Amino acid sequence: MHSILALLGAISLASAVPCTTQTTFDYIIVGAGTSGLVIANRLSEFSNLTVAVIEAGSSVLDNVNVTGTANYGLAFGTDIDYAFETTNQTYGDSLTKTMRAGKAIGGTSTINGMAYTRAEISQVNLWETLGSANWNWKELFPYYLKHEGFQVPTEEQAAKGASYNSAYHGLQGPLKIGWVNASELMDVSVPTMLNATYESLGVDYNQDVNGGDMVGWSVYPKTVDTALNIRHDAGRAYYYPIANRTNLKLFSKTTANKIVWSNQLDCGDAVASGVEVTDEAGSSYVIKASKEVIISAGALRSPLLLEASGVGNPSILSKLNIPTIVNLPTVGENLQDQTNTNLLASSRTNHTGQAGYVLYPTAQDVFGSDLEAIKASVEANLTEYSRLTSAASNNVTSVDDLVNFFKLQFDLIFVENITIAEILVSPSADQFDVEYWSLLPFSRGSIHLSSANASAPAAINPNYFMLPWDAQVQGRLAKYIREIMATSPLAEQIIAETSPGFSVVPKNATDAEWAGWVKTSYRSNFHPVATAAMMPREIGGVVDENLKVYGTGNVRVIDASVLPFQVCGHLVSTLYAVAERAADLIKAEM
Repeated sequence: MHSILALLGAISLASAVPCTTQTTFDYIIVGAGTSGLVIANRLSEFSNLTVAVIEAGSSVLDNVNVTGTANYGLAFGTDIDYAFETTNQTYGDSLTKTMRAGKAIGGTSTINGMAYTRAEISQVNLWETLGSANWNWKELFPYYLKHEGFQVPTEEQAAKGASYNSAYHGLQGPLKIGWVNASELMDVSVPTMLNATYESLGVDYNQDVNGGDMVGWSVYPKTVDTALNIRHDAGRAYYYPIANRTNLKLFSKTTANKIVWSNQLDCGDAVASGVEVTDEAGSSYVIKASKEVIISAGALRSPLLLEASGVGNPSILSKLNIPTIVNLPTVGENLQDQTNTNLLASSRTNHTGQAGYVLYPTAQDVFGSDLEAIKASVEANLTEYSRLTSAASNNVTSVDDLVNFFKLQFDLIFVENITIAEILVSPSADQFDVEYWSLLPFSRGSIHLSSANASAPAAINPNYFMLPWDAQVQGRLAKYIREIMATSPLAEQIIAETSPGFSVVPKNATDAEWAGWVKTSYRSNFHPVATAAMMPREIGGVVDENLKVYGTGNVRVIDASVLPFQVCGHLVSTLYAVAERAADLIKAEM
């Protein structure tokens, strides 16, 4: 006990560098992104509490690359994109891939595709199955409604495909959800054509994918302010309307380096006393916290900050000369990301306007008559999948635990029959761009510090395609898309497939040929999760059901890091809901 206290005290003193600005707050939140700004907003509702938010980026209110509803991708590679680079992907053609994340007030909600789709009921229920009490769809659904300010579609928008079920939406929340101006939506002939095509393939129309049953095709809403016809990100929703609260201070262009620890313990747990930061001018100082430090820096930053602070795997920390404060080997493990690929075809019609057509197929839709054979093959290999995954993490997660995780995911796919992919058919000018990704990859990777500096490039290894299912399903999805494009009436609108084209992947290509193509033609889907997973500690969890980091008395992680599995919708909707519920959990402890 005395040695731990001495170590904590030494680290605290070492971190208390001379400073020009040093203020004490009740709560410190690291990251002014999707989750962090929800927490900042809700905690600062109490005028007797003080809240600090630390953000490496700054305002993008006037950045047209952000605000324009048709400008997805224009912010990539600019100074508001972290553009993290992976290691060479051993199973993905030895390629390195870029993982996008927003560096701005609003975080990744400022650069994402704005799609607002949630999750399947059964996959959220898995969180409770794993051991996190009251984390299930019934408990989470009210928080989807709480954050949402749904904008009912106009007659003109509805005529072009916008539809909804009022029971699934909240009207009073700060985040505006809806469709872009009707004048910018594609002509009704496009969704009419897609509906007839999908109907021929036995795919049903889903009026609203946001009620927990996502299967089918739909015209999805986005995070847009329909009145202004601009992106509505976390900054616009949760920060700028309340930025004048005197008990809330946002430190922009300020980098969090590590947590500073008190020399006191709380029932044997380490207690954070603040965060060491570096400002734009290069000055380092400590911002103190009298109650809690909340890490909301995202799935690719939060685990690094924990490691830099001495929370993680001792074998990793010792190599970087970082003293271990909390022995928590699964920090940075369990990284799950999806892979994104697209097919292109030339069109007989020149298309204008914005698309928003999503198809969520099941395994039955994709594999057809081969389903039972593929199901049997995957089930027979779950133990081998687990052995390979455990070995890749130096056995940090046991084979037995991984078998359990993979069996739960297997059941989602083959028993619960939830959707396994997202397919976006986007007519654009003289072509059809069909972008798609498998939603539930089995491969797991990791992210860890490469130096003691949490801001230095990290070792990010998603292990894309490490397990055979991932390449197989990605290839079969491409084959399924070819079937869609060959089905009337869409088929009559297509001149020819231009990528990959039949000269690259033959019409009768085998699964192996398709897998070979996807391994050379993929990118990250920018949906990383689970690097500080919410699960019991004994099965690899980093945070408990209150999102507190194990072994600490007052440090929480609230962002995509804590999701133990992928969700089938776009992450942003579920992150807002999780953060809203997390805010209530914090309030309940006050």
